[in-house]
Amino acid sequence: MLEEQPFAADLDLIAEFEPRFEMLDANSLVALAENAPLGDGGVHAANLLAQALEKDPHHHAAHLLKEQLHQMFVPRWHFPMLADTVRNQAYAKAIAAKVQPGDIVLDIGCGAGLTAMLAARAGAKHVYAIEGQPLIAAAAKQVIADNGLSDKITVLSKWSHELVIGEDLPERADVVVSEIVDSNLLGEGALATLTHAMEHLAKPNARAVPESGTLKAQLVESAALRNQYRPLEAEGFDLSAFHKFANVAQVTPNDSAACGLRPLGPTSDLFHFDFTRPDMSHGKTTLPLFCTTMGTAHAVVVSFDMVLAPGISVSNDLNTDGHWGRFSYLLDQSTPVSVGAQITITAQHDATKLSVSIHDTAPAERPIIWQRGVQSRSSFAPVPEATPSWFVPDTQETPSSKRPMH
Repeated sequence: MLEEQPFAADLDLIAEFEPRFEMLDANSLVALAENAPLGDGGVHAANLLAQALEKDPHHHAAHLLKEQLHQMFVPRWHFPMLADTVRNQAYAKAIAAKVQPGDIVLDIGCGAGLTAMLAARAGAKHVYAIEGQPLIAAAAKQVIADNGLSDKITVLSKWSHELVIGEDLPERADVVVSEIVDSNLLGEGALATLTHAMEHLAKPNARAVPESGTLKAQLVESAALRNQYRPLEAEGFDLSAFHKFANVAQVTPNDSAACGLRPLGPTSDLFHFDFTRPDMSHGKTTLPLFCTTMGTAHAVVVSFDMVLAPGISVSNDLNTDGHWGRFSYLLDQSTPVSVGAQITITAQHDATKLSVSIHDTAPAERPIIWQRGVQSRSSFAPVPEATPSWFVPDTQETPSSKRPMH
């Protein structure tokens, strides 16, 4: 198994003995890779595995470790993001509108290098593409070289808060480009990253892509979503005591299609973020969500609108099918609603994470339970409960959704 914690002395020894590794057979190289420290972002382990596969292209353990390494350091969301043509076209138009000939462009979290290449194509004098993950940064360099833009783009394998003007960049940037938001805008540390970048790495009145983002909330009906995360029973057994673990559902685009999320009313704005003048202020709001159609409320869906440039925006609301998922905050009880009904929520953020709590929903019946052929029904009497406060977990989940600070 690949080790997770490195030591500086180990990395020094690796550099000293690197030339000798070529003399080893595939099994020995895989054994070294399996125990390699990962403080370099997996670069040394990847090199060892590449050498092993050159010697034995069908080495079972080498293939498994290589995939483990890629899953660990190259989050899976990169691939549907790169395939999101609506997002790509919007960024291309916004960057072309913002970048002027002679501009120095700072691209934070460059990934595969697409946004950096768009800035170069738009006429930038030079683009400094920042990518904190070394394996991704190395791949971006190759992508950029393959497209003949190495003279226009410098890839720096650093986090943006480590950059020093005069050392890493010759001068402050005219334009700051980034796409470091998750499904709730906040989870990748966008506000902290952009607060630092606009203050310390950009010129006064520098342009930014994106310019701003707004979080919105909306009541939805989806029995399929409710049943997926909070099944009432299985084989006749009441499962409701287990529901306390399923308060927040991260709904992928495929889940959205399968669950058929039906809006019960319009979206309501929760928070607005200015990415040209970002700050780390916390926010809290309590507001009603209104229903304009009859149905059953099962969840509150939070989505965003993000303005890249005047007249150019991207969104992950219910009318879109891009790569971003959506967070759904499940109601404690399925709640019938009529036109004009409202459900009150409280939303809060600490500049890195969002919580949503839902008020004023009436308790519903517990399910009919069948055991050994005898029908019984649990009490219908409502049980007082504290208003829940639901938080998106710190460990965002899986490699497909966890996106680091830059």
